[in-house]
Amino acid sequence: MLVGNKSDLRHLRSVQTEDAKSFCEKEGLSFIETSALEATNVEQAFQRILTEIYHIVSKKALASEEGVAAPASGTSIKVTDAVPDAKKKSACCST
Repeated sequence: MLVGNKSDLRHLRSVQTEDAKSFCEKEGLSFIETSALEATNVEQAFQRILTEIYHIVSKKALASEEGVAAPASGTSIKVTDAVPDAKKKSACCST
């Protein structure tokens, strides 16, 4: 996936949208332009990349010899903090 950021700064554009789309098509990538300032396509970019990762992992799981089943369609996957609160480093020294 190729994400063009700061799409709100059109006057400072280094790569034209059509050039980026052409490159992505040639390389088999998806393309989206985002702007955090204008809140444009930021959430969609994250959703799209997570969906692509999910599909890749699901295909690999189905193709694996171990027979690990992929989550069913429509299954919610919750992403949580991998480090328990007790083991997180504090921002400051403890007194």
